[in-house]
Amino acid sequence: MQVLLSISIALASGLLISRISRKLGLPAVTAYLVAGILIGPYLIGRIGVDGLGFNTLEDVKSLGIISDVALGFIAFSIGNEFRLGQLKQTGKQATIIAIFQALTATLLVDAALIGLHFIIGDKLPIPVCITLGAIATATAPAATLMVVRQYKAKGKLTDILLPIVALDDAVGLVVFAVSFGIARAMESGNFDIVSVLAEPLLEIVLSLALGAAAGALLTFIERFFHSNTKRLCMAVTFVLLTVSLSMMKFEVGRVHIGFSSLLVCMMLGTMFCNMCEFSEEIMEKTDRWTAPLFVLFFVLSGAELELGVFKDLAIVGVGLLYILARSAGKYYGASISARATHCDESICKYLGVTLLPQAGVALGMSVTAAQQLTGGGALVRNISLFAVLIYELVGPLLTKIALTKAGDIRPEDKPAPRVRTCAGSR
Repeated sequence: MQVLLSISIALASGLLISRISRKLGLPAVTAYLVAGILIGPYLIGRIGVDGLGFNTLEDVKSLGIISDVALGFIAFSIGNEFRLGQLKQTGKQATIIAIFQALTATLLVDAALIGLHFIIGDKLPIPVCITLGAIATATAPAATLMVVRQYKAKGKLTDILLPIVALDDAVGLVVFAVSFGIARAMESGNFDIVSVLAEPLLEIVLSLALGAAAGALLTFIERFFHSNTKRLCMAVTFVLLTVSLSMMKFEVGRVHIGFSSLLVCMMLGTMFCNMCEFSEEIMEKTDRWTAPLFVLFFVLSGAELELGVFKDLAIVGVGLLYILARSAGKYYGASISARATHCDESICKYLGVTLLPQAGVALGMSVTAAQQLTGGGALVRNISLFAVLIYELVGPLLTKIALTKAGDIRPEDKPAPRVRTCAGSR
């Protein structure tokens, strides 16, 4: 009963606050995150009434399966952006920009934090600096996709944005694996080429292969159904199936094998959209079916944000430097590479702003660092939490502003005023 009550309150609070945010011109994503903070363990949850909110972070994390499934559907939707016809126009540009802006963010964060290390010494160890630089690559696809959907953004910037956000995950996995491997080698004195290069490359290749196989199988099975309702059910089934399969982990000798659920589900959507002739209709119905799930995902994300990081001024200071360096890297990296690939001027000016949101992937990387870095894992985790808190609240609004200035979001037409007539009037 308490779990169901908490879920219903989470949905209701997100929807109600979204009405207020609309009056203020804020994206719905921001409203959902604020709703999560309000009913989370740092505000209403402190009252301690079971079911009224989330009393502890453990209560929020106990619903983690909802977030896993929501991210799966988000990645599945992003796969729709990798249609071959569209990739012929933007594929090369999106790939170059995705790699360049991610590496630029990493280099700027590394330089800024290592420079600070020489000022404050071992309070900020170099392995921590290198790890945070790698985490800087990650961009949150969920927030970006929700803003695009809410405002029905269409245009050159949107067309190239979603593929870049999707590719960011693959680039981030490689950069994090290499940088984190170097950080651990600096701590232990041992450099393991298997964990630094082989494992992340295997994770990417195997994730794409699993998603491609699932997408081909989904397309084959869909042909046996003629009802759109049953086709939708089958699509939902396969997303749930791929999310569960992507949680598999095993070892082959010294090599740890794992999968990225984002890459697996993204490839599932990509294969389905390119192989199935009626995929557009099914994808549209899937998006409508998952709307409440996405609301709940963002409310839970807000409730999971740990406001306690604000108590430590050192964390705030390093976090602000990280945010500034990463933002500069994303903005200028995207702008420079967009100009080099002859993108439209609106893309060169505004693309970098839309790449600022950061959430789940970055937090996942920080958890790995917290578990395996002996001399600064907790510091990495806290700085990442601080940055995610700021980016999640500010990022969606900046994305909306950038898409609006680029002309991809157009002002809504005002409804015609209602004319009241008296009964019997002619």
